Amino acid sequence: MSNSPRRRLFEGFRLRELRRRVGLSQAAMATRLGISVSYLSQIENNDRPITDIVLVALNREFPLEAFGDAADSSALLRTIDAATDAEVSAERMEEADVRRSLEQQPLLARRMVALHDAWRRSQEQLRVLDDRFDSGSTDAAPLPWEEVRDWFQAEGNYVDAIDLSAEALAADLDADRPLRGLEDRLRWHGVKVVGEDGDGSQLSRFDAKTRRLAINSALPPESRAFLLAHRLVRYEFENEMREVVEGSGLAAPASRELLRLGLANYAAGALLMPYGAFRDTAREVRHDIDRLRQRFGVSFEQACHRLSTLQRPGAAGLPFFFCRVDMAGNITKRHSATRLQFARFGGACPLWVVHEAVAIPDRILVQHAEMPDGTRYVSMAKGLVKPSGSYARPPRRYAVALGCEEMHAADFVYADDLRPGGGATPIGASCRICPRADCDQRAFPPAASAIAIDPDRRSVVPYGFR
Repeated sequence: MSNSPRRRLFEGFRLRELRRRVGLSQAAMATRLGISVSYLSQIENNDRPITDIVLVALNREFPLEAFGDAADSSALLRTIDAATDAEVSAERMEEADVRRSLEQQPLLARRMVALHDAWRRSQEQLRVLDDRFDSGSTDAAPLPWEEVRDWFQAEGNYVDAIDLSAEALAADLDADRPLRGLEDRLRWHGVKVVGEDGDGSQLSRFDAKTRRLAINSALPPESRAFLLAHRLVRYEFENEMREVVEGSGLAAPASRELLRLGLANYAAGALLMPYGAFRDTAREVRHDIDRLRQRFGVSFEQACHRLSTLQRPGAAGLPFFFCRVDMAGNITKRHSATRLQFARFGGACPLWVVHEAVAIPDRILVQHAEMPDGTRYVSMAKGLVKPSGSYARPPRRYAVALGCEEMHAADFVYADDLRPGGGATPIGASCRICPRADCDQRAFPPAASAIAIDPDRRSVVPYGFR
């Protein structure tokens, strides 16, 4: 943010239209923005401009709207996050003081943000060491799949060049008959698509010599569409994917091959759920997964995952976290566009609703949860079962979870049944780094803590720590 005077922002009409569109009274909107009703009325009538403090509140509460200058808002939000982080053991600053600091000492503010970023990276490294210790790994070098997973996380799970190309290609396909459109486009590449019976052990097989793509006939339409799209993007976006892999910085051949596969999966999802149309529809239906799934002909999991990738600069979607958990509690897929970070290996907090969802397929569970730093989240979890196609092969059972920070609850349909301001379940990322001293579900004490044992007192957890 520069020291030069900024243009005063008068967008009262747009703010009023937003309030009416989301169905909020002036009192309710004022409460969400942290201002008085009279102040809001003056802004809506363009009697007063939108100040930086109100601008930050707007962009936090309604991230899909992007009020004001994106660069200025981003700088202010990052500085406020650094100055008010509850995990930092120092007195928190008021937002008004943060704004003045950014205006009067921009270099100092940027330095504070950089230090805060470095501290967060050190915390992430602690999580890595914790997970490696927990998994029994002594190899300092990350495994290929870990490297690729971390690469996607560092990119915000959004790959601009591929996403833009997928959106353009989707516009050329037959939107009314997506499966036929994909098959026709593959035929243009000389690929013949056929059905194939099987025991479910293989979803598809491609013969490079005959250019014949055989897809398991027992698969549902959404799985068939994804496999067709996955094969198609390998032809259509070959150059884009090669450039991304070459610029990834991954040196190991296995890591580069896994990244290439991951990019094809990403591109297939982007093709079936084009960015602009998917983001606008998600906003319209308040991120109702079933309505999105039906509208775009995709699976429940695919729609959840796509919502976590909507991070296009200047047109970002609601910031979500997404993960997939198996029956043993292992996190097999994860991404977070929020402050919430998952354990990199093994199980998440046992109090998280996703573990219960695994055992209850085809039922949506909703949870209001609070992290140790005080940040609250609304999450939805659903248990899923994928048939194997054969009695001899057990079906795959797992659960997916999708969630956002409490401040975005009004745009998340699953939060409607929760009582505003009600109690939240205290959860954490991992027992080894969770500071909660009163958790009955604790599996082991946090790393680097001193254990305190009182032989004359017995509680659920047989030790304390400090």
